[in-house]
Amino acid sequence: MSIQIGQKAPDFSLFSSDKTKISLSDYAGKQNVLILFFPQAFTGVCTKELCAVRDDIARYNQANAQVLGISVDSVFTLAKFKEEQQYNFPLLSDFNKEISELYGSIYASFTDMGMKGVSKRSAFVIDKQGVIQYAEVLESAGEVPNFAAINEVLARLA
Repeated sequence: MSIQIGQKAPDFSLFSSDKTKISLSDYAGKQNVLILFFPQAFTGVCTKELCAVRDDIARYNQANAQVLGISVDSVFTLAKFKEEQQYNFPLLSDFNKEISELYGSIYASFTDMGMKGVSKRSAFVIDKQGVIQYAEVLESAGEVPNFAAINEVLARLA
């Protein structure tokens, strides 16, 4: 499935690293949401990307945006990752790969190690009404989303 700008974002519920169930609909009418799918915890590019978001969290707070990181890692792996890196936003486990597939953000085969079903690095901005305002799905796990474009969209929505 391909997510398009202007469409209603598919709702989901996933468990966070602290074993709390979080749904996209929890933010409806309250906050914009930045969803960041990432391939795997503890890898270089994923750590760098999420640390940059952590260090710039004031920008997302100012835009009234909740950041949600999603990967197919277990809640236990994500808990350790969050603790070690001191992330200040929820990390959600899509262990069953359903939401990554729903958002068109999953590799059929993760080339480096032949792994199947790893989340593609992707970014989605969803406004308070639940509409997709930005969508970027990267084919290369070594690239990061265009945060300048993401921040422009969030500033417009604030």
